[in-house]
Amino acid sequence: MSAADKRRVAVVGGGWAGCAAAVALLDAGADVTLFEAARMLGGRARAIETNGRMLDNGQHIMLGAYAATLRLMRRVGVAPSRALLRLPLQMRYPAGDDGMDFVAPRLPAPLHMLVALLRARGLARADKIALARFTTSARWMGWQLYTDCSVAELLVRFDQTERLVRLMWRPLCLAALNTPPERASAQVFLAVLRDSLGARRAASDMLIPRVLLDALFPEAARRHLDSRGAAVRTGCRVDALDLEDGTWRLRAGADAQSFDAVVLATPPWQTAALLRPLDGAAATVAQLDALAYEPIATVYLQYAAGTRLPLPFCALADAPADGRWGQFVFDRGQLDPGQDGLLAVVISGADPAGDVGQDALAAAVAAQLAAAFGQPALAAPLWSRTITEKRATFACTPALDRPANDAKLPGLALAGDYTAGDYPATLEAAVRSGVAAAAVITGARPR
Repeated sequence: MSAADKRRVAVVGGGWAGCAAAVALLDAGADVTLFEAARMLGGRARAIETNGRMLDNGQHIMLGAYAATLRLMRRVGVAPSRALLRLPLQMRYPAGDDGMDFVAPRLPAPLHMLVALLRARGLARADKIALARFTTSARWMGWQLYTDCSVAELLVRFDQTERLVRLMWRPLCLAALNTPPERASAQVFLAVLRDSLGARRAASDMLIPRVLLDALFPEAARRHLDSRGAAVRTGCRVDALDLEDGTWRLRAGADAQSFDAVVLATPPWQTAALLRPLDGAAATVAQLDALAYEPIATVYLQYAAGTRLPLPFCALADAPADGRWGQFVFDRGQLDPGQDGLLAVVISGADPAGDVGQDALAAAVAAQLAAAFGQPALAAPLWSRTITEKRATFACTPALDRPANDAKLPGLALAGDYTAGDYPATLEAAVRSGVAAAAVITGARPR
């Protein structure tokens, strides 16, 4: 195909979904231009500079089942075996906490789950029976519900014990869906469990980034796009788009360009603003406007070099009523030697810093760690930094009507972790949607 014959496609938005769409379109032979308003690619999963160093704007855990993400990482030259720490499926609390210790051994599925259940510490016989009942019933149902309901309702239906809900199901629901169990979709939760508790052993593995999120995919995607002739325009915000005689016109400030097709990979509220003036977009705009959002706060605490936790990451005891405690802590120094002594504590589905301030939140979290690990020195970090994404994810509620990748306008597709699919707002959902949006444009079948 000559350069003159290539279909010109604009990808608006350089987050993980936009980068995935751009790479997939380029592989399909399109002439791709990627627009990103920020100076860096990555969207809500990127690194930012603070305290004179680079920190991720949020902590992520991936699964071995994230086939689309792992495939695309390899496609742009990132080796998952070096960029990610692979751990067996687990839910582990500090030894001094009132928690549990659940680790799946490296055995074939479902034997790995059976052995993990038998070996689990901190669970009574009734808790283990309840967990076995849940997984057996969910597998028998094919991990599907005829009618969606809340996760809390599902747990009652499956007679889960209070302790199991507190130590496993609630933190897992918050980590996966970033929505409290009382409001979270049971069907989406089951889809995540299908690919972890109910999957082959390798698919259930937990993958923790060793490198900054930029290096995990967006930077490599940019190099891949640049090397193959695609245009990457960062610091360039698209203000408007219009369809004229089958051609899309994009305006970015005083600049205007024409394209044969467009992938909108912007956040849903920005996508709604761009679509609102277009004829035929009202139904999609209504879906976008109906989405609600959940925050995520990440509290970074820097300690002296050599400070270590017993594990690379741990679950933490249930938060008090004021919601100021984290659900998981990550020892960044065990993941990246360049971040020695740095701990990252995640608070999903809440923005406590907005209520009490960053300093008070950091002090409460540091005190939580000191008590949980029996290390008084953890109460006094050298410095702290709280990063909050107020609209980190969409609220993943039951029977949510999520927009399709096909926007039902000629040559237009949507990409983003909010689009229709099995998964909640995760990196895998973003990548899958980007690949699916590219397939809408090219008419290809997504892999």
